[in-house]
Amino acid sequence: MLGLTISAGTVITMIIAGYVMQKRNYAGGRKIYFCCLGLSAFLVALGAILSLTSNQALAAAAATASAYGSGPGMGFMAAAVVTSIACLAAGYAVANVGSAAIGLIGEKPEMLGATLIYLGLAEGIAIYGLIVSLLILQKL
Repeated sequence: MLGLTISAGTVITMIIAGYVMQKRNYAGGRKIYFCCLGLSAFLVALGAILSLTSNQALAAAAATASAYGSGPGMGFMAAAVVTSIACLAAGYAVANVGSAAIGLIGEKPEMLGATLIYLGLAEGIAIYGLIVSLLILQKL
C-alpha cells in the first residue's frame, strides 16, 4: 500500500507542478521539470518495488518460482524492455513526422493522405515491438 501511495503521489505532484509552472511562465522551468521528472521516475520505480515486495502472495509465488531459475524472469524483463524501447522510438518518430506533416498540410491540404501513411509507418514501430515481445512471452 505504501508503494502505491508513493507512486500515485509522485504522479499527482508532477502534474500539479507542470501545471503551475506553465501558468506562471516560470523561467528555467524546463530544467526544474526534467529534474523533477527524473526524481519522480525514481520514486515511481521505488513505489512499484515496494508494492510488489510487500505482497505476501507474490512473495510465496517467487519462492516457488525459484525452482525454475532466472530464465522466466529474464524473459519477462526482455519483453518489457522490447516493448518500452519500441514505444519510445515510435513516440519520437511520430513526434517528428507529425510536426512535419502538420507543416505540409498547412501549405498543401491535398497531401493529407500521404502524411497519414507516413504517420502510420512511424506508429508501426510500436506494433513491431509488441509483436516481438509477444513472441518472447510465447517461448516462456
